[in-house]
Amino acid sequence: MRVFLVVILVGISLFSRAQETDSVAVEEDFSLYADAELAGEGKRFCTSKVFDLSPNKLISVGYDFQTGADLQFGPWGSLAGADVSIKNVQGIRLAGNFPIVSKTNILFNLGINYWESNFAIDNASEHPLAQRLQERGLRTTGITATIFKPFNEKNFLLAQGLFDLNGDYFLPDFQSLSYTRFSATAVYGWKKHDRLMYGFGLSRTYRVGEQNVIPVFLYNYTAPSRKWGVESIFPARANVRRTFNTRTLAFFGYELEGQTYRMNSLKGEQAVVNPELRRSELRIRLTFERSLKEFVWISMQAGLRYNWAFNLDDGNAFRGFGSDPYLLENTLSNAFYANVSINLVSP
Repeated sequence: MRVFLVVILVGISLFSRAQETDSVAVEEDFSLYADAELAGEGKRFCTSKVFDLSPNKLISVGYDFQTGADLQFGPWGSLAGADVSIKNVQGIRLAGNFPIVSKTNILFNLGINYWESNFAIDNASEHPLAQRLQERGLRTTGITATIFKPFNEKNFLLAQGLFDLNGDYFLPDFQSLSYTRFSATAVYGWKKHDRLMYGFGLSRTYRVGEQNVIPVFLYNYTAPSRKWGVESIFPARANVRRTFNTRTLAFFGYELEGQTYRMNSLKGEQAVVNPELRRSELRIRLTFERSLKEFVWISMQAGLRYNWAFNLDDGNAFRGFGSDPYLLENTLSNAFYANVSINLVSP
């Protein structure tokens, strides 16, 4: 809770300072991609952005902290239910996003990321899953490939593929790559003008904690005043953006975070052949971003972590939106969270 309050106070301080020292000026372009221009025999292509879109983060180093919560385990075979108290969940978050091909008629980016969640639990001995969470935590190591393909000045295709290895492993004690999970999203869209682009598509995702296929809606918009805007790809995330000046932005919105985690340490217990933790959470947050010096930005988030799912299952079966019971059904209370990161953004 102290970390949470410190982040809030620092954010308010920077926000106040920005209001006192900065005035709204002509917006700088922090897009990762080049502007549209003539190519080939004079054919024009739309760009992948709208005016004043938030800066693309090339390298990000962050820290994530959640306050205490109660975790109630349901009955599991011959094991009775149990209640444990989580004091906090915290861990580093590292990410990189690198342009590989940047042409007017195609853009290709390659990204890498590493996230970890370390659990501090008061009475972890009450349940074997709680012991594993405290002893080993949860980790994600991933690779992301993104392609933006414009067809002309108005139409485009946005495609993304993600390969994530999620589990209770340590980096020196890696788990088998056979447990890599693949997610993909494809969106066909229209760019109406430099302040509006939207599109419709499908996503094969684990954000709800398990494999699912859902429709998605991309919507990026900047108001004529260029002080307000929307950045969203629903239902994964959506944010209302407020632009104070070229160096100071604020957002209010949400993001759905989730994965399925291979629990190697539980192998053989309670006759579980392929134990996987279905973890998903909705983060409702206020975000403040400001340039510290040129292309070095600080980003601070604070908000509510709303539990969506925290259940144990056997295998990676496709459930869709079915109601079949999980191997172990748990209840995790909500908590406040804070996240701070230092980022190198694109020029």
